[in-house]
Amino acid sequence: MRPPSSARLRRALLVPAAAIVAGACWLGNFTVGTSVIPVVSPELPAPFEGFRIVQLSDLHGRRFGPDSARLIEAVREAGPDLIALTGDLADRFTDLSVLPPLLRALTELAPVFYVTGNHEWSMRAARRRALYALLDRAGVVRLENTFRVLRRGEARLVVAGVDDPNGPIDQKHPQALVREIRAACGADAYIVMLAHRNDRLPVWSACGVQLVLTGHAHGGIVRLPGVGAVFGTHMDLFPEHTSGLYRAGRTAMIVSRGLGGSRKLPIRINNRPEVVVAVLTRGPEI
Repeated sequence: MRPPSSARLRRALLVPAAAIVAGACWLGNFTVGTSVIPVVSPELPAPFEGFRIVQLSDLHGRRFGPDSARLIEAVREAGPDLIALTGDLADRFTDLSVLPPLLRALTELAPVFYVTGNHEWSMRAARRRALYALLDRAGVVRLENTFRVLRRGEARLVVAGVDDPNGPIDQKHPQALVREIRAACGADAYIVMLAHRNDRLPVWSACGVQLVLTGHAHGGIVRLPGVGAVFGTHMDLFPEHTSGLYRAGRTAMIVSRGLGGSRKLPIRINNRPEVVVAVLTRGPEI
């Protein structure tokens, strides 16, 4: 028997190689991983020890199975006390009809809070109002440079949110919102801030916010072992603050890698869509 020619050998290898690439692309774009991140602070009120916040960011209307069943199951398994949607839930290309089943399911699991990302503000106003109507009907709380107070007995935890900077030019500044919170809730109030942008850690640190949940970075879109993020969402190379926990002063900032694809480079590589679970813990900062 003659040995196979190099051409036949290449053809024989092409099919499994293509299957591997296709499987990796599916895994890195349409499956969901969960990252549990402890957030330790001496300022956390004791009754909120172990409080679990599930963060979903940068969905861009992507579905994970029929009615996003796989995403919903990942959130359910995380056991949320609160769910934070940190912007770019949809964009101008999203079929908004895919969102109600997901939103209804999330609000059945835990209270859901939402802030805008840059893509909500790139929509036409009528489309943005339609998105807001879907959120309102599902019972999602929209935080538009506002805050809510959660209580466990006499203890309080503040959940606040800022609109994306792409929003109205005359919107309230983050510093003004934090001053309002401190005036209403006390100088030592523990604040969980929802904000889409990942580049404002110095601002939040100067304000003394204890925890900030952000997205926007898409994990750097492409991630390489030993290197990390390759592209920023503005196509800058090797960006900072793209995934995980960062600290400055008394402030912890979590950056979610997000769930959907960047419109500039829609295929995620070695960068699995992420559900973040922030677990609040009382203790000395690590």
